[in-house]
Amino acid sequence: MEKFLQEAKESSRVLSVISGAQKNRILKEMAAALRNNTADLLKANALDMIDADKNNLTSALKDRLLLDESRVDAMAVAVEEIAALKEPVGRVLDGWITEDGLKIEKTSIPIGVIGIIYESRPNVTSDTAALCFKSSNVCVLKGGKEAEHSNRAIAKVLKDVLISNDLPPSLISLIPDSSREGVAKLIKMDKYIDLIIPRGGAGLIKYVSENATVSVVKHDKGQNHTYIDKDAKLDNAIAIAINAKVQRPGVCNAMETLLVDSAIAEKALPLIKQAFDKAGTELKGCVNTQKIIKVANVSDEDYDTEYLANILNIKVVDGVDGAIEHIVKYGSGHSESIVTENISTAEEFLNAIDAAAVYVNASTRFTDGGAFGFGAEVGISTNKLHARGPMGIEGLTTYKFKIYGSGQIR
Repeated sequence: MEKFLQEAKESSRVLSVISGAQKNRILKEMAAALRNNTADLLKANALDMIDADKNNLTSALKDRLLLDESRVDAMAVAVEEIAALKEPVGRVLDGWITEDGLKIEKTSIPIGVIGIIYESRPNVTSDTAALCFKSSNVCVLKGGKEAEHSNRAIAKVLKDVLISNDLPPSLISLIPDSSREGVAKLIKMDKYIDLIIPRGGAGLIKYVSENATVSVVKHDKGQNHTYIDKDAKLDNAIAIAINAKVQRPGVCNAMETLLVDSAIAEKALPLIKQAFDKAGTELKGCVNTQKIIKVANVSDEDYDTEYLANILNIKVVDGVDGAIEHIVKYGSGHSESIVTENISTAEEFLNAIDAAAVYVNASTRFTDGGAFGFGAEVGISTNKLHARGPMGIEGLTTYKFKIYGSGQIR
């Protein structure tokens, strides 16, 4: 592991002399290579899907794992969009001259070597590798065992492009020891790694956060809520709620709990149930919800559970203050939404909720690097420092001060 990481660290110097134009050209070659190797990627993914059946993975996890031609093309498109982003490194963020005549420039630079630990989704391999390359960072990847064949195949395609451009393949690497012991070593290698980004279940996040000596940006669970206010357009609210839960239940920006204003519960809940029944959603509700519609009982533990499946909690609350109170207690700081036509209510919600993304009249499913215009994301940070929300190209840079003098001494 140490020899592997030492090679990764040393290769980071190569990136400091590659121009933005060169990086963009190579990224476009990577996108083309993904498309040209679609058949091989699908064969590798088929092996993972066979193992998924053997291991009885849930339908949500299988959906995350699956690759088809359209998803491979989407991976390539994401790499092309990253290539089209403005150059993130070497930008002068600020500048001034001090009383001593020193000219100071605050300049963006890469973080260095970034370790990314993730589960299930093979597209994370190409997304994060491309984002790191664009921002002149070396990436060390540790994908989930369930996607092992897919991740290796994708990494090989990208590494082959590096080799064809006379660049060290260690710029994009899968760690040699993907066991739990390997991860335990990786997160303590602060001599070689500058940042760890864990993407996965609550257990993985907790383990990395508690045991890493490398700095960590957490991609924690998405305990997301949608609140339907008494001043909402009900048809609009139901459409937003359906999208937030049903469109892709197994992702972190999906809604887990729907909050309904008590002032409209009698009218709204039967219509909400009808819509979710049609979508095949398993519904759980609070006592007040159960007085109006027939659903299973929801527990405090359910409110704190990221289902990643087509299961939804419903709670009747006393207006926006009740919604805020519930979210403060159970929210994970990921994404929260209010549906209302009342501007002052919307502003109260926006200002009171402490989450990375807070929506008015829109689905939480938009919390995504691509949807935000970042090209792709390396994760969705629930940290407050140094990056928050969809973590795109900007989140993979830091800065240094360049100071120009003319002989000044202090």
